[in-house]
Amino acid sequence: MAGKRILTAKQLNKSYGPVTALQSVDIDIYEGELVAIVGDNGAGKSTLIKILSGVVQPDSGTIEMDNKPVSIRSPKEAAELGIETVYQDLALAPNLDVAGNVYLGREPIVKGLGSFFGIVNRRSMIKRVEEELRLLEVNIPSVNGLEVGSMSGGQRQAVAIARSAVWASRILLMDEPTAALGVRESEAVLRLVQRIRQRGISVVMISHILPHVIQLADRVIVMRQGSKIAELTSENLSHDRLIAMIVGYEAGEVKVVAE
Repeated sequence: MAGKRILTAKQLNKSYGPVTALQSVDIDIYEGELVAIVGDNGAGKSTLIKILSGVVQPDSGTIEMDNKPVSIRSPKEAAELGIETVYQDLALAPNLDVAGNVYLGREPIVKGLGSFFGIVNRRSMIKRVEEELRLLEVNIPSVNGLEVGSMSGGQRQAVAIARSAVWASRILLMDEPTAALGVRESEAVLRLVQRIRQRGISVVMISHILPHVIQLADRVIVMRQGSKIAELTSENLSHDRLIAMIVGYEAGEVKVVAE
C-alpha cells in the first residue's frame, strides 16, 4: 500500500425506501494512494462518496479515521477531518473569480479595525491562491477579477479540484472528474490529480473512463447493485476484466480479489 491506513469504513448500509443503495460495503483508504470506484449506474458509487463526505448518513455501519471512530454528519465535519469533495457539477460560483471560489465560505477577515466591519482580506486570498496554483502547476489566466463562468470546462474543473486540494489535508473525494472533458483537458486534470497525490493526500475517484482508472489507480473497487463485488490491485487490472466485473459476465462473484 502507499502508506498507513487513515480511514476504514465497515458494513455501510443505505436504503431509500424499498431501494437498497448500499449493502454491507467496506472500504479502506491508505495515505497517498488513489482508489478508483467503478460500476454501472445505480451501483452505489455516489452514495458511498456522499457518506464519506458527510452529505448522506448511512443507515448502519462504522467509520474510523486513524483507528478512532468518527461520525461524519455534514460536509463541514468532513472538512474538519481533512476530507474534501469535488462533485460532478463542480459547485462553483460562476460570477466569482478563482480566489473567490477557492475561499467561498472561508474568507479571511482583515485584522484590527477591519474585523469589526467584516472586511475580507482579498490580498491574502489572492496571494495564497496564486501560490497554491503555482505549486499544483495549474494554468489559469488570472485568479483575480476573471469570472470562473467565462473559463473553459477544463479550467473550471481544475479550479474545483485545486479548491478542494487547498483545503484537503487527508483525503480528496472526486466524482467523475474527467467525464465532460476532451482528451487534452482530461490529461491536464489527471496530471493535477497526480500532483495532489505527491502531497501525500489520498484520492478516491469515481470514474467510468476505464483507461484513466487503469492509468492512475493503486486499487479499484468494483460495485454492482449496491454491493462491493471485487477489489483489485494495479497488478490485476485490465480493461476487459473490469468490464466483465461491472456488467456481471465474469464467472464467480469474488468478494475481494488480490492483495
